[in-house]
Amino acid sequence: MVVSVVICALTVAVMIFGVLFFPKIRIGKIGIDSYWVIALAGACVLLASGQADLPALGRALVEDSAVNPLKILALFLSMTVLSVFLDELGFFRFLASVALRRARGGQKRLFFLLYLMVSVLTVFTSNDVIILSFTPFICYFAKNAKIDPMPYLAAEFVAANTWSMALLIGNPTNIYLATAYGVDFLSYLKVSILPTVAAGCVALGMLYLLFRKRLSAPIEEEGEPVSLTEKPLLWIGVLHLGVCTVLLAAGSYLHLEMWLVALCSAGSLFVCSAGYALVRRRKPRALLGCLKRAPYQLVPFMLSMFVMIVVLGQKGVTSALGEFLGTEASVPKYGVASFFASNLINNIPMSVLFASVIGEAGAGLPAVFATVIGSNLGAFFTPVGALAGLMFGSILRGHGLKFGYKEFLKLGVTVALPTLAAALGVLWLVV
Repeated sequence: MVVSVVICALTVAVMIFGVLFFPKIRIGKIGIDSYWVIALAGACVLLASGQADLPALGRALVEDSAVNPLKILALFLSMTVLSVFLDELGFFRFLASVALRRARGGQKRLFFLLYLMVSVLTVFTSNDVIILSFTPFICYFAKNAKIDPMPYLAAEFVAANTWSMALLIGNPTNIYLATAYGVDFLSYLKVSILPTVAAGCVALGMLYLLFRKRLSAPIEEEGEPVSLTEKPLLWIGVLHLGVCTVLLAAGSYLHLEMWLVALCSAGSLFVCSAGYALVRRRKPRALLGCLKRAPYQLVPFMLSMFVMIVVLGQKGVTSALGEFLGTEASVPKYGVASFFASNLINNIPMSVLFASVIGEAGAGLPAVFATVIGSNLGAFFTPVGALAGLMFGSILRGHGLKFGYKEFLKLGVTVALPTLAAALGVLWLVV
């Protein structure tokens, strides 16, 4: 047990160090994210040192169960492709442009419109896609309008990582934890909706209190409008995302597996859009953009973390953690523990770990939903909390803006902690 724990702890420590001080590994002109390389190296060391029961590990990777990481990756990557396709066509920027131009000179109205827009879009897509598409837009808009971008960047990031709790598809952590315990789309929504609404309202109120003075200045100029050029492709993308979402909601009644619904939807999107490009004799730019922007790094990262968690389970570590957390007051215990654990090891590996811990403890669905809340809201406590935070920081650095540990902690203490308390409080009443 000791050797396995030491290897995993060192891997996590080096991964956090890498995220903070060398997020990219440069090989010539190619930049590779360090976090997944370090995780992969740690998993390889575990396997090479003989710490894993290889037959048991192999069975865990291919077994026909909801916790199968390959199915979860297929579900997440497919949903990401559906969202990124729309983003490549400018759909999210167009909606943002329409909302932001209706602010009519008032920063406060602009602030609330942005928060509402990001919240609605996050519910039906995913937090990562929203961060990738809205962050550059806000940077450019704020520069053109000569306003402070920080209130809007904070509102975007908080809204994306709060309202991502609403639907199962909003965050890969939701997908992993819910599917691990057989929670279908509608069953998830019935429990998650009230805590999400409470968290979203509290987050908005705290954000406004934090930035109200900065929002008093007038907007000197308006942003430029965004136009849509490929409307047939846009309708193809919207239709596929809408049908996929409906089928995911009805999947438990139609006996459809979510990963298969999402994968077939993404495949159909590729066929339809490729056919459209062929008929129009055009280069399939949106498809190529999807292939370029798909988060492939999640595959080695998630599989590596899965290997480490399985090994720790084989050595009895997850049983010990489950016994420590127990089953009493599971909502506050697991919610708070997962929130802070996300900021030590990132929310995806935390979710993989806690899925096993909850099973060992027998804490049940209240602990599962509490952990979902912790995994989402932990994203805006420190930059390490989620992949969305790492992407957010990287984009801002490219625009000459800084949103580091100090800024995250200020946001976390003033916004994340009250939001966490509200979400867990309502969840306790619901379950």
